[in-house]
Parts: sequence; C-alpha cells; structure tokens
Amino acid sequence: MAKPATSNRSSARVVQLRKGATLEMVRLTCPDSAQALKIAESFGTAVVDSDGIRDEHERMVTASSASLAEGLGEKAMQIHLQRIVGAFVGSAHGAGQFYSRAVSEARDATAKASNDARDEDLDGPVGYDSAAQRKREFAADMGVQAHALRMAAEGAVAAYEHVVGETWKPFDRPVDNPGASLDRKAADAQMAALG
Repeated sequence: MAKPATSNRSSARVVQLRKGATLEMVRLTCPDSAQALKIAESFGTAVVDSDGIRDEHERMVTASSASLAEGLGEKAMQIHLQRIVGAFVGSAHGAGQFYSRAVSEARDATAKASNDARDEDLDGPVGYDSAAQRKREFAADMGVQAHALRMAAEGAVAAYEHVVGETWKPFDRPVDNPGASLDRKAADAQMAALG
C-alpha cells in the first residue's frame, strides 16, 4: 500500500473574527455637530448640546474608573473600560445605521411624492402630514439621536485614552461556530476508524 504524500504546510487553524464598531465607523454614520444643528434648524427640533454630552460622558467614565481604581488592577481596568467604551461606540454605530436607513426611506418617499400621477403619495386629509413628511421628520429625529450617541461615544473614548493611556480600539472577538468544531471531531473520529 502506498503512503500518502505529506504536505509541508502547517495545519494552522483559521479563526474568523467578528469586527467591533470603531469610532471612525460612528463618525461615518452619525451626523456631526454642524449637520445636527442644520437638522434642528430645518425641522424645528431641540438643538443638542454636543460638547456638553461629550464632556459629561468623558467625566462620567473617568469618575467611574477612579472609584474602581482600588479594586481593579491595571489590566482589569483596561478590560473593563474596553467593554464600557465598546458599548457606547456600538450603540452609536447602531443608531447611525438606523439613521442612514431612515434617510434612505425618507428620500424614496419624497421622490415618489413628487410624482403627480401617484394618488397614494398625495397629502393626507387636512390637518395630517403626508407619508413622505412623516418619514422626513422621523429621519430628522433619528439624526439628532444618532448625533447625541456619537458625542457620548466620543466622550467615552476620550476617557479611555485618559485613564488607560492608550487609544481605544474595538475588541475583535472570534466568531462562535460550534458546529464546525463538532464536524471536525466527527471527521477525525471517522478517519481514525479507517486506519
């Protein structure tokens, strides 16, 4: 019986990573201060105190870490803050993605409403806004919320850098795939049975 040729490649296990949201991703999806002000002025909503939100969240995370300083070691503090800041950034990124979808829906509805031949997109009864207007107002509300969460995330990231002394980066966790490891174990057992 001939012996199979062996490969020189090492059997390195490839681990897929689930990428966490970054502050850059938040900045790409959430309105900045100028855009949030323009939304507030155009739609008559409250003007958000961007700097106040950022500063308050930076103080809050910094104060929280100071109260934990005696009970946590340096590495434990870094891991704890990594998770806290990751939650702020993830929340802002989710809000930014939701805002982007709301803007797309508002654009579509507004474009459809400009077509005079479409009866279903005409203004509602007197005293009620059109569907397109409601979608634009909803997108504006989501934009202000996404901006507020962006500022909270920026404050938390600044606090992390202040406390830990390093720039915050998201934790990229391995993708859980228990089925693949079970399949591999079954394949190994079957190959062992074959000799």
